[in-house]
Amino acid sequence: MPITKQRTLDYINLEWGTYVERFNRLPKAEQERRLKTIGFESFRDMMAHILAWWEEGMTIILAIAEGREFERKKYDFDAFNAEAVAKYKSWDEAEFAAHFEKTRREAEAGIQSVNEAAFENRRVKVWADGIFIHHAREHLVVLSRFLTLDLLQNEWAEYVENFNGLDDEKKKEFLTKQGFETFHDLVAHIIGWWEDGARIISGILNSPNFAWTSPDTDAFNVELTKKYASWSDGDLFAHFESVRLAMLDLTASLPDDAFKNADIEGWLNDDVVGHYGEHSI
Repeated sequence: MPITKQRTLDYINLEWGTYVERFNRLPKAEQERRLKTIGFESFRDMMAHILAWWEEGMTIILAIAEGREFERKKYDFDAFNAEAVAKYKSWDEAEFAAHFEKTRREAEAGIQSVNEAAFENRRVKVWADGIFIHHAREHLVVLSRFLTLDLLQNEWAEYVENFNGLDDEKKKEFLTKQGFETFHDLVAHIIGWWEDGARIISGILNSPNFAWTSPDTDAFNVELTKKYASWSDGDLFAHFESVRLAMLDLTASLPDDAFKNADIEGWLNDDVVGHYGEHSI
């Protein structure tokens, strides 16, 4: 996946810059449900966790970019996260919110100051991905257009190429873990869910009375495997690319209010973001 200076800045600005606002528009019961799914008792605790990793990672990124030494640590992640949450327990709400935004802006300025060449360093890429890009998927509470487009333009665009870059043993190991006999079957599965999601999203947009039901997952997956069984790999992979571009166009053309529709958000989240997490290479 491409981890570049500009992509990192885009995440800091377009994803994290709207993160609090998107969460706050949810009804309280829905906020609590989504936080429970992610594993946090409160939004504040999750924000504390996020900004602690921003601070930690930016210290290392800037040190590497400036050619300075930095402390190399072996992290006890549970302890680090617990300490981050405890640190801000006594803070006033307004003070904490201001500190979160201040930390985000400092991260933006820090990345902006980094020379492009620093992003050729593997450790810089790992930290930028971990604290800004991958972290956005881990702690996704309300889907944004930006995040959906970014995954379609980057991770999903490289999906077939990334699999083909594995050696035979790694390919076999990956497919066994995924529960598919062949990569062909896995790609057929992804395509089918994209196509069904696009059908439902378009239906919701075009008619207020559009009715749909979620398919039986196991039966639908079997159906998809059969549907594309006779296709050659070349034809299937070309179709994968065609459907990916169609999903990209659909996402880009959606009205802003569409992302406030729970059904549309849910399909895009499951098909594009969640599905990538389930099948990442």
